[in-house]
Parts: sequence; structure tokens; C-alpha cells
Amino acid sequence: MAYGYFVEPNRLVVNQKVLKIKHWNPAFDNFKIVAISDIHGGSHHVTAEKIREVVRLTNEQNADLIVLLGDYVSQMHENRPIEQRTLKMPMAEIADNLKGLRAKYGVYAVLGNHDGYYGNAEVAAELAGADIRVLQNELAVIEHNGAKLRILGIKDHLQIKNWENFSESLRLLLLSTEGVGDVLVLEHAPDILPVITGNFAVSKDTRLILAGHHHGGQIWLPIIGTPIIPSGYGQKYAAGHVKDNDVDMFVTNGIGTSMLPFRLFVPPEIAVLTVNGE
Repeated sequence: MAYGYFVEPNRLVVNQKVLKIKHWNPAFDNFKIVAISDIHGGSHHVTAEKIREVVRLTNEQNADLIVLLGDYVSQMHENRPIEQRTLKMPMAEIADNLKGLRAKYGVYAVLGNHDGYYGNAEVAAELAGADIRVLQNELAVIEHNGAKLRILGIKDHLQIKNWENFSESLRLLLLSTEGVGDVLVLEHAPDILPVITGNFAVSKDTRLILAGHHHGGQIWLPIIGTPIIPSGYGQKYAAGHVKDNDVDMFVTNGIGTSMLPFRLFVPPEIAVLTVNGE
């Protein structure tokens, strides 16, 4: 318990992974993406200094693309109604310390459920002020080695009320760029995978989904695994590289903590993903 409270939440691991993706455009082989999620500014051991350290270590990776996957804020009194919660660190301070992130093709972000509890508009505005492009059911296109990649940023799935209308709007959005290139999906929660690849499939060009939200469960135990995962699919999408419904997904452990101020064998991570064709 002492290690899980005092030591591991204070760590910061640069996790290098090579992802082999089926049908990935060879023009984007060795494409380097840094994925950061669940900063939860002000949560256990997530100080302004640590956020700046995240920026420093991220920039050292010389990434082609940086993606931020939601939950920048952290609320006090999480057991109280939303309107009675206050932030552990102001969003303006979080964004100010995120300034300076650099990647060849830019920095893109989506929002998480905690951002929605606090206010999506304010979180997005602060991130935009830090030169971070926020995608809320929006599409961006980048070009690399003469080919294009579509980046689809999706709103947090907990804020979606009508999945059929939601999926149809995304399909129409992607139809406007049909044939342009592969689709990289950014979403806060991994539970989006069976939605966007199943009955409500938004595009046959979806190659990779990047998500966070679960914090890797924060606690991992031998044999048991991760006892608590906020997912409707158990430990299936807890962390790491997942292949499901013929689509690849990577779920990062994130930086901060939520609910419990512990991490055990699930250290805070900056995920550095080198993507190649399978």
C-alpha cells in the first residue's frame, strides 16, 4: 500500500510500443504517435511540475503526431453531485503547463467524461489557447509521404444519447472524404470500439483507435488482474494493444488517478507508438 500510494503514482514511464496494423497504408510505416491520456491535473502526484515533465519527455520523442485523449481536470469530492465539486487544479493552469508540445503534424485532443462534468467548452477553449486542436466529432487530415491520414476525434461516449444518429453523423462526415486515406480514431473511452465497428460501423477505413479512460485499472494483481475497470466489457479493453472486430486499438494507462489515489504495477505512462503494417 505504501508503494502504491507514495511511489508508483509519482513515476512517469515512457512506454515504447511497435504496433502492427492490418491494412495500414505503407506510406505511414514507422509513423510515430505519442498518446497521453487522463492527466487529471491536481490529482495524486500530478503537479504543475509533473505536467511540464510530461511535455519535456514527449517532445524528446520527436513524434510525427501527438494525441491527448481526455480527462485533463480532476474534481474534489467525487462522491458528491457534480455541481458540488471543485477542481483540484484550474484548467487554465493545466493548459498553461501543456504549452510547448511539438510534433511534425501537430497536437490533437479529444475530451473525456471529467471534462464534460466540468464544462467541455471551457476545457476546449483552454486547450486551444495552448495550440492544441480539439476535435469534437470532427475530422482532420494530414499528409505524409504523399499519402493522407484522416484523424477522427469523437466526443466522450458517455455523453452520447442516440447511437444511431451519432453513427450516422460520423458516417456522413467521413463520406465527405471517402477514399482520402485510412482513419485514425481518437476517443476517450475504449468501450467505443464495438460501437463504431459493429452495428453502427462508421467506416470500413478505420484502422486504429486510441483511447484511455481506464487508467489501466490503476491496480494490477497477479492472477486476478485489474479488479476494478469502468467498462461494460470487463478487463477486455483495460490497457495495451487490443485487436477486436478486425480493428486495432491501443489503450494507454494515462498519467493521473481518479477515485483512489493508488497505482500498483500500472505506472503513469507516456505511450510512444510506432505504427507499421502487419
